[in-house]
Amino acid sequence: MMKDLFKVVRSRIGIDIQNPGKNKLNVPPGLLFKCPRCQSAIFKEEFELAGRICTKCGYHSRLTALQRLEITADKGSFIEYDQGLSSVNPINFPGYEEKVKSLIQKTGLKEAIITGECKIRGEQCVIGIMDSHFMMASMGSVVGEKIARAFERAISKKLPVVLFTASGGARMQEGIVSLMQMAKTSGAVALHSEAGLFYCTVLTDPTTGGVTASFASLGDIILAEPKVLVGFAGRRVIEGTIRQRLPDEFQSSEFLQAHGFVDMIVERKRMRHVLYRLLRFHKKEAVPDWIN
Repeated sequence: MMKDLFKVVRSRIGIDIQNPGKNKLNVPPGLLFKCPRCQSAIFKEEFELAGRICTKCGYHSRLTALQRLEITADKGSFIEYDQGLSSVNPINFPGYEEKVKSLIQKTGLKEAIITGECKIRGEQCVIGIMDSHFMMASMGSVVGEKIARAFERAISKKLPVVLFTASGGARMQEGIVSLMQMAKTSGAVALHSEAGLFYCTVLTDPTTGGVTASFASLGDIILAEPKVLVGFAGRRVIEGTIRQRLPDEFQSSEFLQAHGFVDMIVERKRMRHVLYRLLRFHKKEAVPDWIN
């Protein structure tokens, strides 16, 4: 009798007696968030209130560009640049145009980055935010052009630039045109630097490939969120090339900070305050005359 009762209880909570490995609780969809790093399940509301951070292990989940903008910029201060720019198909890659149209409908964005002007706690700056939900934020011609134009406007207005990076690298569907964006964006950063203006990059998960090899690594100050993936080539490619096993923490933001490639690791809840302090400190008007 007790055995039969136990079977009834197990079936009611979703446990498959014949296939123990497939056991699942009948949880309403959207109620829980499962952390991809520690595999813990926490209430979605708790996860959202924490800034989309796992409260068990501190995993910082990926944000959309609009979510990032909302927690960074002063409310109502954002003025978007180059909203009308959209990709073409420079090498006639099969299915590329259809893929872009599908992502525009799905994400509400025209490309993998939004750029514009905003205030962070009252400090004016030019901001760029990459969105990994749009073709893994790969850098095509429009992404490179929007970044270059953002730096050009920052130079003309004598404003600092804050750029949040998140990318799988160059966009293979645009071939050599995509690779050329590395030089173009790097050149724009150089002109901004020559004008004596401040540039801060914030590395978020993931920042890889040609983005890491160009403008993401050229900031005067380089910040990163905790435990994010940052690198150029993939782990397996590197290990296959050098025929050595890499450390487990290789290509994490903590590893890069320990080796001098990242200046500071900043938790999401402190990012806005840290950016404000950096913008305030590097404000051009705040520099005494005797330094110039």
